[in-house]
This record gives sequence, C-alpha cells and structure tokens, in this order.
Amino acid sequence: MIRRLLPLALLAPLALGFTAEKPTAAADANLSKIKLPAGFTISYFAQGVKSARELAVGPDGTVYVGTKDDKVYALPDRNKDGRADEVVTVATGLNAPNGVAVRNGALYVAEINRVVRYDNIAKTLRQKPKPVVVYSQLPNKDWHGYKYIAFGPDGKLYIPVGAPCNTCEPEEPIYGTINRMNPDGTAFETIAKGVRNTVGFDWSPVDKALWFTDNGRDQLGDNLPADELNRAAGPGQHFGFPYFFAGDVPDPEFSQGKSAATYTKPARKLGPHVAALGMKFYTGKQFPAQYRNQIFIPEHGSWNRSTKIGYRISLVKLDATGKQATSYETFAEGWLQGKTSWGRPVCLLQLPDGSLLLSDDQNDAVYRISYKG
Repeated sequence: MIRRLLPLALLAPLALGFTAEKPTAAADANLSKIKLPAGFTISYFAQGVKSARELAVGPDGTVYVGTKDDKVYALPDRNKDGRADEVVTVATGLNAPNGVAVRNGALYVAEINRVVRYDNIAKTLRQKPKPVVVYSQLPNKDWHGYKYIAFGPDGKLYIPVGAPCNTCEPEEPIYGTINRMNPDGTAFETIAKGVRNTVGFDWSPVDKALWFTDNGRDQLGDNLPADELNRAAGPGQHFGFPYFFAGDVPDPEFSQGKSAATYTKPARKLGPHVAALGMKFYTGKQFPAQYRNQIFIPEHGSWNRSTKIGYRISLVKLDATGKQATSYETFAEGWLQGKTSWGRPVCLLQLPDGSLLLSDDQNDAVYRISYKG
C-alpha cells in the first residue's frame, strides 16, 4: 500500500497511523473471487494491517487488531461508513500480541508469555500508552504460542496455552489447556485439558456453554485427523490430546493403554488440517434469521496436505437446543485459487450493526461481510 502524504499540520495527530486508502484494482479483483450466499457482500474494512489476527471492538466502535508480528493496531471508523478511517499503531515491540479483548475501557493484549492491559485506550491509543502487566507466568514457547483471549459471561478472562509440539506428553500441566482468570490476573485456573491448539472460542447465546475450535495433529496423512469443534459443558473436561484426536483417532505413540471413551468427543468433526481458528456465534439481526445463533468458523488453511484445504469460512448449524451440531458447510470461499492462496482467514468479529469483520494475516487486511438482501 502507498501511504498518502499529509500536510505537516496533520502529521502530529496521525504520527502513529496512516489514512486508509481505497482498495486498488488488484485488491478489488481478489475480492471478486470470494463466493458468498446470495444477498451477502464482502468489502475491505482496512488494508495494510500487517499479520492481522484477533479482533475486538471498543464501546466507541474502534476495532483493535492483534498480530503475529510485534504490533497492535486500532481501526477507527468515525463516520460509520463500514470502512476504517485510518490504521493507528497502538503498541510496538510486543511478543506476538495475537490476542485482544476490551473491558471497561481497557484493551487487554495477550502476548506469547504474558497478558498486558492498556487503560482508557480510546483516549490514549495515539500516545504510545504504557502497558500494565496483568499476568506474566505463561510459558515462553513459540510453538502453538499464539493466544486468543475473550471475556466470558462470568466476567473472567479466558486464555489457552497450546501444546509446544506436534504431539507429545506435555512437560508441564499448563500445556494443552484452556484457562481463566479475574480481570486483574488473580485466581488463574485451568478449566479444560487435552486441547492441542485452540485459537478461537465463544459462548453459546442459548446456554452460555463454551465452544472452541481445536487443530488436530500433523503427519498422519492428508485425511487424518479432522480438526474439531468442541463444546465444554463445564470445567474439568479432557478433550483427548495427546492420546486421541477428533474423538476416535488414536495417536500412534501415546494412545497405548488409553480408551477413547475416557475423553470428551467433539461436537462436530471439521475438515482435516483446515486449521479452524476464531469461531463466532452470530447473534446479530442483519443476517437472515437462519444464521442466528449459528457458528461461523474461519479456516486458516492447510500447510502440510498434498492438496490444500480450508482458506474459507465455514458454517456449523445447531439444532433448536443449541447443543447439537447438525451440519457443516462452506459459507465463504475463494481465498484459495487452485494451488495458490492469496489470503488466509483468521478471526471474526460481530459489529453492533450485525455485520461481520474478518481478519486475514496473509493479505494483511480486515474485511467486512454484510447482508443487503
């Protein structure tokens, strides 16, 4: 992207950001490759957001973006036209700050090894705000180290710790878990085990149960194991890693002497190696009624499969109870063209108007998906 030259009088307030440009012809050509159900459209909310990962929105509508790089960005849309006015760099020099969440006017950021907080973020985002360390006792290993964070219905901050390997017996109990803590970092506790690598979760609008995606192990061939969509009915469940994957695929090395019946089976098997990430329950009113309370899943895409798969948004439909998955289908696709991808979906965020934002860490972009009927 070419940054627009600004008058000197405007350089100071925008010192940490640049004005959002209109999409180029090439960018629009890429978007035209995306196939969506009738009535849906996709557009750029922001471009030039390097390594865009998790998304969060503040009370004033500003969208915050974590990255697998070292920066966190803010995307204000003051005129509410469905496109960010500028890309503001909030913080730099962080350790893969993938996770972002907003609570009581503060921006929480999850690095690989710690969680920090930027208070009063709406007023300080241009001032290189100083972080407050919330929790600093997370492992400092890169493998499956990206953190996805969110505040649950109980007001606690949820954070996973992925396994530091393809498959292994975790060397410390903290690996392969989902955890939660108070907003101030106290009362840290593990609520789910046997989770290889989740980088996306959300709570059911029906019964507040925690649902999460989990990536299956590699090197068992093209079609094994499936990625997982899991439902945690309550604390204390074990979801199988490293002994079983997708509920019934034994690990060749670690499953001996174990029974698959011991572990919680997935609510739905997803595609093998699709790299399912930042899932989201749709609770808005903009989309047609049949999408309400259903699960959208960005699939980042396979890296070690002979024929690539994923690079799309999938839709898992649930029954009226909100507990049983009834179908799994493609909602949006086109980021993979033949054997080549030009984008990799990561995380979804529902905006107050009911549209969905989607981050892409290959195309360095955030898209907006809306329904116009």
